[in-house]
Amino acid sequence: MVETSIKVRPVLGQQDRDLFISVPFAIYKDDPNWVPPLKIERMIHLSPSSNPFFQHAEVQLFIAEKDGVPVGRISAQINRLHLQRYGDETGHFGFIEAPDDPEVFQALLEMAENWLRARGMKRVMGPFSFSINDETGLLISGFDRPPNMMMGHALPYYAGHIETAGYTKAKDVIAYFLNDTGALPRPMKAAYERAIRSPLLKVRPINKRQLESELDIILSIHTDAWSDNWGFVPFTPAEIKDLGSNLKWLIKEDYVAIAEYDGEPAAMAVSLPNINEWIKDLDGKLTPLGVSKLLWRLGTQVPRSIRLVLMGVRKRFHGSLLGSSLALSVIERVRSYHIRRGTVSGELSWVLEDNYPVRHIIEALGADPYKFYRVYQKDLV
Repeated sequence: MVETSIKVRPVLGQQDRDLFISVPFAIYKDDPNWVPPLKIERMIHLSPSSNPFFQHAEVQLFIAEKDGVPVGRISAQINRLHLQRYGDETGHFGFIEAPDDPEVFQALLEMAENWLRARGMKRVMGPFSFSINDETGLLISGFDRPPNMMMGHALPYYAGHIETAGYTKAKDVIAYFLNDTGALPRPMKAAYERAIRSPLLKVRPINKRQLESELDIILSIHTDAWSDNWGFVPFTPAEIKDLGSNLKWLIKEDYVAIAEYDGEPAAMAVSLPNINEWIKDLDGKLTPLGVSKLLWRLGTQVPRSIRLVLMGVRKRFHGSLLGSSLALSVIERVRSYHIRRGTVSGELSWVLEDNYPVRHIIEALGADPYKFYRVYQKDLV
């Protein structure tokens, strides 16, 4: 019997980051539902000089090698904004990828745990790649369809190996699928029409010529609306500025809806084109031909699917009929815009499993929960 040697080592320098990014390509090569990420985008996300997450976090990436060949990866990170908000001595792991080998999973997770423990952390949660405002959770159900943009993918064996390493469920989050090109369900249509008849309610798209101030409005609503949600950490000004730079070239104004009630911005919804459908055949590479394909698709094609990535209603309206009307008004504004353009489906994600008011609205629209992602936790003491 030939013994194999598993070694987990830190990522040091550009060449190692290239290897870190390339690890999933071998793991998912036979999975038709995996979408190869653009390597240049992943490099930017992992770069301390490009990603504002690093301004308030300490991060270490690791690669697992088996007989000298890279086979797995993981990150360990300490988000200082999370610690300031919760004071729970919790660090995070993310980006976990490995073959169907419990020893590789164990070695990766132990390395991340030891790194966090050495820095005073008493609990680990994840996966977050890097934070709760990025890809959150491990896919545990819904492997039969490709992920939407900025949502993770995994193979069915991942959960079992992570749980064998001593991890338990902290929280599940849900992605909803809406395959709908028609009118609202009758009860919701009546509620929507009542809402928009109010002279106090105005629903509008963003103005990209005033994007900085519009982003301030979105950030203000989001921070207020989500402030009591599990695990919430607000975007920093640098992160919202980075989001804005991406929105400039990625969306049209009607991808975003802002509802004003009695002159006050009260609710918002932000949708994005599912660019995964446009990059799937590029194999992660932006060659000159790949760049031309992507620019042509972005400029001329209507996305077949979109993702509703943010939605929020100011907290003072929560639990009221007016709050539900505000939520419905921004969702329907975005939904109807995409339907008119020819988009045929959308994902509403992610939603906390116990956020029943939002789940009720989404399910009343006819959306189905089709992917579940799990955040795991483990004590380090």
